[in-house]
Amino acid sequence: MNNVKRSALFGFCSLGCACLGALLPATQALAEPTLYLGMNGGTMERLYADKVLPAFEKANNVKVVIVPGTSADILAKVQASKGNPQMHVMFLDDGIMYRAIAMGLCDKLEDSPPLAQIPAKGRIKDQAVAVSLGVTGLAYNTRLFKEKGWNTPTSWMDLADPRFKDKVVFQSMASSTFGLHGFLMFNRIQGGSETDVEPGFKAWPNTVGRNVLEYIPSSAKISEMLQTDEAALFPLTPTQVTALKLKGMPVEYAQPKEGAVVLNVAECAIAQNTQPELAQKLAAFLLTPQAQAIALEEGDQIPSNPNTPTTDKTRGQVEAMKQYLETAIAVDWDQVNEQRPAWNARWNRSIER
Repeated sequence: MNNVKRSALFGFCSLGCACLGALLPATQALAEPTLYLGMNGGTMERLYADKVLPAFEKANNVKVVIVPGTSADILAKVQASKGNPQMHVMFLDDGIMYRAIAMGLCDKLEDSPPLAQIPAKGRIKDQAVAVSLGVTGLAYNTRLFKEKGWNTPTSWMDLADPRFKDKVVFQSMASSTFGLHGFLMFNRIQGGSETDVEPGFKAWPNTVGRNVLEYIPSSAKISEMLQTDEAALFPLTPTQVTALKLKGMPVEYAQPKEGAVVLNVAECAIAQNTQPELAQKLAAFLLTPQAQAIALEEGDQIPSNPNTPTTDKTRGQVEAMKQYLETAIAVDWDQVNEQRPAWNARWNRSIER
């Protein structure tokens, strides 16, 4: 009887151990670290999830999950969880990244070979660095311009041209970097600066304001308004224009004679995150020529690392961006962010009322 019990018990243990052994790989897989990366959704999210991140995941036995949202959305989420962040690395437009740093939301970037390859103008203090380069200029509806016989736009003041009555679509200054850039350039032309926006606010209603069909919170609606020919002229980046053209949209980029505005996408490792070493590794990986070459080839993201190789397909885009940047205006973001809450309130009250 005891022998039977021992045999049964041994059989049970063998079966249990075998089952446990079979479960171990799955358990280990479930236990692999997960990093959360905040960035713009849509095409950028798919580009990084499908093309850029798999090599990092495989090399580090880690899963990277993208948290999609606008720069303002990502900043708000990280700010809300300050001290116990749910994300590890975030991409933000450069102006919003300055705000994140001022709020203490970014760790100092650790030295790495890829970081050392980024020019000084691509750094934001010690905590953030450009991942891709861009500028905000003007974009226009090529189908509508051809139909109406309009000349290609050449100036920010074309936004105020009476020809474009009810055909200008403008991103809200209060919620969009594109809108803020467009307003600041208009303000400069009126004689203002980042410390004096009175000329821009005073002149707007009877110039650009008369032409605006709709103020939109982001650029997500641009595609729809191009298809219906509601939008003829609007602020946008060359990269966004390329993405729209790949979708078959009738759109082209125009470089304003006064200069475009520098708009880089920057990254930082989030302060006090749960995987600081892996977060720094991910930030460094995204600066490598290998990662940025994929982002360029597959998603038209202009690399911040000058060692990134180009192809026949991408060489023209990179050279064009270099030319745009030669005359581009760099915003004093510390000054802007100090004043922006007051500007936003005034914009909402007097422009988008």
